[in-house]
Amino acid sequence: MARKLSSIAPDWWDYTTLDSDLIRDAAALTPQRMLQLSRPGFKVVMFDTLEEFYLAEALEYITAWRQSTPDNPVGICGPIGPTEQLPLVARLVNDLNLNVKSAHFWGMDEWFLDGREVPPTHPLSFEKADRELCFNRIRRELRMPDANLHFPKADTAAYRKTWSGAIRCAVMQGGQGDVKHWAFNDPPRRAGKYKDRPPSPEEYRKLATRVVDLHPLTIAQNARTSGGGNISLVPTQAISVGPVETWKAEKVSIWQAGNHDNPFGQRLTCLMISKKIADAAVPMSLLADHPNVQFNYYRHGLGSCEVEMH
Repeated sequence: MARKLSSIAPDWWDYTTLDSDLIRDAAALTPQRMLQLSRPGFKVVMFDTLEEFYLAEALEYITAWRQSTPDNPVGICGPIGPTEQLPLVARLVNDLNLNVKSAHFWGMDEWFLDGREVPPTHPLSFEKADRELCFNRIRRELRMPDANLHFPKADTAAYRKTWSGAIRCAVMQGGQGDVKHWAFNDPPRRAGKYKDRPPSPEEYRKLATRVVDLHPLTIAQNARTSGGGNISLVPTQAISVGPVETWKAEKVSIWQAGNHDNPFGQRLTCLMISKKIADAAVPMSLLADHPNVQFNYYRHGLGSCEVEMH
């Protein structure tokens, strides 16, 4: 029996195609019950202030980079969204006089427009944001060389090669979008062999860094968070790190301050990962099978799923 159609975008898979009981159970979760969803391989952490939240996120960069040596380089893969941690990373490196010349950084995604990645001059460029908010602020005598900064390109071969094992990825950070993705690992279109069922978790996990079509929810969300709601500014395709690279990271750390996904979404993926309910219609849920995942929440950004009219 075919699953129900999405109530948002009927030509796509997304969380609205899930069983109604699962959606109800997720909406009923309180922050305290979410903390109790921690299990071996999955840890739920709550922060009571935004200052502590973003400092803890920045410190994951410092912890990873401190492990790096010229003979055994270590890196971190990081998102744009959130971005508030990035200036803190630069300040910590500078104030601690931390030499990060052997350390590495992977950008996890980038916009794709007119047959190529957007250039760093594009106003929405993720590479531009990473450089301006973090790397250009690190003192030159401490900063890693440009060759150690890996940003995905339309020709993904060079980027994928950096994940071959010569550089250890201590942690992959991420945020969670409205469509329940990490990076731009969106649910697929409901077409062809995926018309009645989404890809199996095993199929989806075979995807590496690639050019992707973006779910309508993702386009609308990025217009809201980065473009003042102007959807026409946002490309409909992107380049995204894939599950193949994600499973090479020793840890996946997801940071949710409540600015990107909504109260329901923040609860849904927590429940699905805890209970090991992996479903490609909710790509974030596939992390249920990763051996070391941490969800970090700003407690006051969790909101409520109760009906409230505005």
